[in-house]
Amino acid sequence: METLTPAARRVLDAAAELFYGQGINAVGVDLIARHAGVTKKTLYERFGSKEALVAAYLRERDERWRVWLTAEVDKSPQQGPRDRILATFDALGLWMRRENPRGCGFVNAAAELPDADHPARRAISDQKRWLRDYLRELAEGAGVPDPGGLADELLLLHEGATVLYGLAAVPDPVATARRMALGALERAGA
Repeated sequence: METLTPAARRVLDAAAELFYGQGINAVGVDLIARHAGVTKKTLYERFGSKEALVAAYLRERDERWRVWLTAEVDKSPQQGPRDRILATFDALGLWMRRENPRGCGFVNAAAELPDADHPARRAISDQKRWLRDYLRELAEGAGVPDPGGLADELLLLHEGATVLYGLAAVPDPVATARRMALGALERAGA
């Protein structure tokens, strides 16, 4: 992400807090500007539109998640390939408790932004595509015969866990998804 001016940084931080906490459609630019301590003019000068600000919020959130996840998985280089895959679920559990109490910010945004042409929709699909590609890379490292198929299963488990976490529909959806991932790994021959 490009370097932001201090005012733009405040706007993006305020938008991130408000969009995730209250919902994208419930938050207007007046509230964001007030929360950031800037004028609406400054907000528009830095981001151009609310739509562009939403996309910037999601791109930055995606970058934080990518850095977090890969660092957590890479913490112990002695781990075997199967352990690295399971570590994605351990990292997800920590992320959910620290950063995602309302579930996945991307799934929440997708539910609020049905227009396929909204600039944020690309950030949402890029995030999910990246996660599937990363899981496929880990599956390839585990030497499974169908790394794409395993990546699809793992992605469904990740996404299902984040949605159910936000809904509090299952006592510990990430732990359940991790156990299911272990079964998927065994079936895949990892």
